[in-house]
Amino acid sequence: MIEVLSSFALNTVQDLGRFGSRHLGVGTSGVMDPLALTVGNILLGNPDDAAGIEIQTFPFELRFQADTAFAVTGADCTATLDGRLLPPWWTAPAKAGQVLKLHPPMRGARSYLTLAGGVDVPIILGSRSTHLRSEFGGFLGRALAKGDVVATAGEAGGPTRPPPEEFGAEPAEIALPPGAPGETESSDDALPVRVLRAGEYELFPQEARQRFWRTAWKITHQSDRAGYRLGGEPLKLASRVEMRSYGIVAGVVQVPPSGEPIIQLSDANTAGGYPKIAGVVEADLWRLAQARIGSSIRFVDTGYDDAVAAMAPVNAYLAQVRRMVELYRQRPR
Repeated sequence: MIEVLSSFALNTVQDLGRFGSRHLGVGTSGVMDPLALTVGNILLGNPDDAAGIEIQTFPFELRFQADTAFAVTGADCTATLDGRLLPPWWTAPAKAGQVLKLHPPMRGARSYLTLAGGVDVPIILGSRSTHLRSEFGGFLGRALAKGDVVATAGEAGGPTRPPPEEFGAEPAEIALPPGAPGETESSDDALPVRVLRAGEYELFPQEARQRFWRTAWKITHQSDRAGYRLGGEPLKLASRVEMRSYGIVAGVVQVPPSGEPIIQLSDANTAGGYPKIAGVVEADLWRLAQARIGSSIRFVDTGYDDAVAAMAPVNAYLAQVRRMVELYRQRPR
């Protein structure tokens, strides 16, 4: 069990998402940065989809009520255990009574706390993720707050706890930097985000299409887990179009009548009717999740084959982390 000592808005229990319920009008929810959650679970010997805590407002502070192990991944926050500084992307044992504090990150937007066995909240429609809009899933269907006591599966006979020692993984932003083999290089301070052209791309005039690629789009304050609204010179269609609603997944880039693109994210609606100009490739969703409000992104035109191949470095990184953890556990003691 853990007791939340301090938590600001929107810190929630999330796993990799709630799939298979779109026909009921239920979106996926789930973590914004699936790579960070997965690595945290690998470090602990948890299933990849074990639930953790997504922290996007800081500081976040908790007290362990039982001996357990934990990992902190994602944004480069300063994590301390009873005041002792922990390296980033690190797993460590904790004793009952110890206090873990995550401070505002120096880089990135969201940190992930994973616990041995995973966070133990009810499974609803196949997932432990919090669906904030519908107020179900996660911890009582809401964000965590001071005084909450959250159970972990590791204390109830869950997966084997890791050895009571400390080790870590290479952070994803270092292992997969823009410009590395298989990654897209950044030509300025704007984060390069690879996208596929979407169904209504050709409905935009040539000038708007060129501007879509050239612009360093700013992530505005009207952004959250449902979507990033981007600021820049508006994109306008050549003529008004009426569209039927279509299914939405994370990464779809819509252009509403205002002309400012919106990237749909984990808490997106299941369907929408705005023209979609592009879709973010799966390999870049984790990077996009760590882009802060106020920062800029630049879209990179990507073909289907390259979009599929873009997952290779991500999968190779995960395989490397798994090998490292396995070797660590097998080493002589």
